[in-house]
Amino acid sequence: MCAACGVPTHVAVLEPAAPARFAALRNPTCRVYLGGAALAMMADNIEHVITYWVIWERFHSPALTGFEVISHWLPFLLLSPYFGGLADRYDCRRLIQASQVLFMAVSLTWGILFATGTLTVWNACVLLVLHGMAGALWAPPEQLMLEDFVGPAELPSAIRLNSTARSLGILCGPVVGSALLLGLGPERGIWVNIAFYLPLTLLMARTRFTGHSRDGVAAPERVTLLAAVRVFRDVSRDRVLAAMIILAGLGSFFVGSAMQTAMPSIAATTTGISAGTAYGVLLFANGLGGVLGGLLLEGTGWIRLSVRAALCSTLIYGAATVLFAVSHDYLIAAPLLVIGGVANLAALSITQTVVQLRAPREKRGQVIGVYGVGANGMRIGSGFTVGLLGAALGLRPALGWSSAALCACVAALAAYLAVSARRETAPDSAS
Repeated sequence: MCAACGVPTHVAVLEPAAPARFAALRNPTCRVYLGGAALAMMADNIEHVITYWVIWERFHSPALTGFEVISHWLPFLLLSPYFGGLADRYDCRRLIQASQVLFMAVSLTWGILFATGTLTVWNACVLLVLHGMAGALWAPPEQLMLEDFVGPAELPSAIRLNSTARSLGILCGPVVGSALLLGLGPERGIWVNIAFYLPLTLLMARTRFTGHSRDGVAAPERVTLLAAVRVFRDVSRDRVLAAMIILAGLGSFFVGSAMQTAMPSIAATTTGISAGTAYGVLLFANGLGGVLGGLLLEGTGWIRLSVRAALCSTLIYGAATVLFAVSHDYLIAAPLLVIGGVANLAALSITQTVVQLRAPREKRGQVIGVYGVGANGMRIGSGFTVGLLGAALGLRPALGWSSAALCACVAALAAYLAVSARRETAPDSAS
C-alpha cells in the first residue's frame, strides 16, 4: 500500500521499474509527431498574441477580453467527451487533420477581416469559439495516436515528451507571435502562422497509424452527446481513475489560466527590476518550467508513475504558486515559477497516463475526453476563483488564497483515498 495516500501498490505504480530514458523518441513517427505538435501549439499561441492585440486595439472591451479565455476552454468543458467518442470510433488521423484545418481556416479568416478592416465583435466571438473547438477536437485523438505509435509500455514517455513539446510551443509562441506582429503586421503575420499547422497536417496524411492499429477496429458504438455523458458514470466506478481526473480538475479550477491573467499586475509590484522586464522574465520562467520539467522527468526517471507522485506534484505546484503570490523579489519569484512549472507538468503527465492506461480499451477516447473536461475545461473556473477574489482582495492575495485552496483540496483527496483503501483492506486484515 502507498504510504502517502493509502492506495494499494498494484494501482499506485504502473510503469516498468527501469523505463528507458526518452523511450518514445526511438519511434520515428512519434519523433516527427512531437515536432509537428510543438509547431502547432506554437501556432495556437501565436494566434492568441496577434488576435488578442488586435481585438483590444479595435474594441478596448474588458468583457471581450474575458470572453477570449472563456471561448478557448468552454469547448473542452462541453464537448471533450463527445470528441473522445469520435476518437474511439473513427480514424484519429482524420480527426487531427480536421482540427488543424479548422485552426488554419480560422487564421485565414482573421487575416481577411484584419486586412479589410471589417472585424466586428460578433465575428470575433465566433472565431474565438471555433479556435477553441479546434483545440478540443485535437486533444483526444492525439492521445490515442501517441499510444498507437509506441504501445502501452512506452506511453508514459510519449505523454511526458508530448507535454514537453507542447510546453516548448507555449514558450516560443509569444516570442514568435510578437515578432510576426511587429515585423509583418497582424494580417500578414496571421497568414504566415498558417504554415506552422502544415507539418502536423501532412504527417497525418502519410503515417500508417490510425489510433487503433494496435487494438484492431475502432469502437462500433454510435457516438452521441448522451452516450458521451454516460462515460462520467463509468469513470466514477474506478476510484483511482476518478481521483486522477478530479486532481487534474482541481489544478485547472483553482489556478489554471489565472497565472497568465494575473502576471501583469504581479510584475508591476515586483521589486528589483522594472515592471516591463519583470513581466518578460516571469512569463519566460513560467513557460521554462514546463520544458525543463519534461526533460528532467524523462531524463532522470526520478518521479515514478504513481498516485502518490501525482498528489505530491500537485501539492508542490500549489505551494510554489502560494509562495510566488507573496514573493515581491523577482530573484525569488522566477525560480518559484520554474519549480511550479516542473511540478505542474509532472502532475498532468502522470494523471494523463494513469487515466489512459486504466481506461477501458473500447472507451479510451471518451475517458480521455472526460479527463479533458477536468484538465482543460475547468480552467474556466480559474477566471472566477482568481477574478472574483481579485476584484475584492487584489490579484496577488487572490492567487495566493486560490492556490492555498488547491493545496487543501488535494490534501482532502489524499485523505479520502487513504480512508477508502483502508476500508477495502479491512475485511482482508480481519480474516
